[in-house]
Amino acid sequence: MDRLEDYEAFLAIVEHGSLTTAARHLNRSLQSVSRSLATLEASVGVELVHRTTRRSKPSEAGMTFYQRIKPAIEELEQAKLEAANRRIQPSGILRLGAPVLFGPEFLMPIVARYMHRYPDVEVDLLLSDAFVDLAAENIDLVVRIGELPDSNLRARRLGKLRRVVFGAPSYLDRHGRPRHPSDLANHHCILRTVGQRFGEWMFEIDGKPRAVKVTGPLRVDSMISIYAAVSQGLGLGYSPLWQIRRLVDQGQVEIVLESFESVPVPIHALWKEGRTMPAKVRAFLDMLATELDLRDL
Repeated sequence: MDRLEDYEAFLAIVEHGSLTTAARHLNRSLQSVSRSLATLEASVGVELVHRTTRRSKPSEAGMTFYQRIKPAIEELEQAKLEAANRRIQPSGILRLGAPVLFGPEFLMPIVARYMHRYPDVEVDLLLSDAFVDLAAENIDLVVRIGELPDSNLRARRLGKLRRVVFGAPSYLDRHGRPRHPSDLANHHCILRTVGQRFGEWMFEIDGKPRAVKVTGPLRVDSMISIYAAVSQGLGLGYSPLWQIRRLVDQGQVEIVLESFESVPVPIHALWKEGRTMPAKVRAFLDMLATELDLRDL
């Protein structure tokens, strides 16, 4: 049966150009490295390395073999390091990032449980709706809502979040409930003046995403103002469900046009590319993926 050290010896010989240098790099004897190469060649059935008195050069088959196995060996080493890292008790400062409204309500309960479980960790929580540079801000892990731009960050999808149209019972009693997105032309829609799609709400109509023009007499520059205005019966609002879940549960607003909701927005955890993930980050990511409850959002 092939041994991992045989593959490691072969990689070192190719990368260092001689059995002697490879043995020194691996802190093994020359005889041991030579036996590993011979064992591997016997297993593969071809000569992998041409030996001379001064240098060892991979054969054509050896170079192809090297290129195929190197990523696998590196992945195996990464897995070993991560497994060993899990045994280390998390400690130090964990810097987290999250959206301004999402962080306190949905992330903070997990942060609290994490800190009770790992008392040697201090947490810095930075709230921002901007796509901050993790390296520049020295952030270990960030939660982001929405489609991800291309980057060199690692990502783990946590779930998806609905976007809904909602109104207060008092408004719906006076103006009726819209049955189709086209009915919004006859409703007061409260518009947010900032954002990429002013005056447009997204729906799924006949299986396709559609932008529907909406108008209304009230325009505001913040989501909080929209929630307050809708609660006062001034019109319909459009928002991520997680931001108004409490208002829905309390009966202050009702969701309409549920069968036309646009595709839910993804939510991810992101962290910097690296050979190993620190124990403090790995432990928090595992808790986040397990305990973040998005079932009603």
